[in-house]
Amino acid sequence: MSQASNYNLRDEIKEYWSMRAATFDEQPGHEIFSDAERSAWHALFERHFGVADGRKALDLASGTGVISHLMHDLGFAVTGMDWSEAMLEKARAKSRLRGSNIRFLLGDAEHTLEEDDSYDVIVTRHLVWTLVDPAAAFAEWFRVLKPGGKLLVVDGDFVSPTWATKLNKAMSGFLESIGLRKPTESVAHMQTHRDILARVHFSEGARANDVSAMLARTGFDPVVVDFDLRQIHAAQKKHISFAKGLERGAQHRYAICTQKPVAG
Repeated sequence: MSQASNYNLRDEIKEYWSMRAATFDEQPGHEIFSDAERSAWHALFERHFGVADGRKALDLASGTGVISHLMHDLGFAVTGMDWSEAMLEKARAKSRLRGSNIRFLLGDAEHTLEEDDSYDVIVTRHLVWTLVDPAAAFAEWFRVLKPGGKLLVVDGDFVSPTWATKLNKAMSGFLESIGLRKPTESVAHMQTHRDILARVHFSEGARANDVSAMLARTGFDPVVVDFDLRQIHAAQKKHISFAKGLERGAQHRYAICTQKPVAG
């Protein structure tokens, strides 16, 4: 008789991102590789959050601290939270190197253990599509935001094939068939990624309307979708291949800004 295991999908996700920590900052779209991209991110945050003025910000699934440092640049008092100690080690090392006073905590974005009404703003980048229970996570974020506080979700549908995905696949197949390109070797972590993705809530892609509807049901109001991420993507494309740039530009990517209403 086999014994029941406590190792579940959430543990698999945590282990996967811990494994990715070593090379996370090497990829465009994760770390910032130009002043143009840094400025574009700053503009996005200022557009939705306004002037920082020392307000308290929570960066959920903060990873190596990329978004935390962008928010710190603007003058927010930032707490970064991640459940991967490997990611946090890199974030803290980066913070020491840059002389920032960001507080990095080991914690779960779905169960932060932070106090009620404790943050002015919450920001997440590429977290929602990985959530096992987004409804519970949104309720948690609603709880820890102050009345009138804002949430910014930067995410996308990274699952549904686009015209660019199909074109790149067809071109790769053609070049391989005539011997001008070697078959692409499978990267070990990609199968793990696919296995996990098949079991998260947004396994078919985190579409903006679905995420927005769930946020509204949680009590957030108003919920505004911003598709204008062109400056960020334009800066990132300078550091990736033409094919990957096409795919990134064709994907359903967005920022959703919403607010916890002021009672009464």
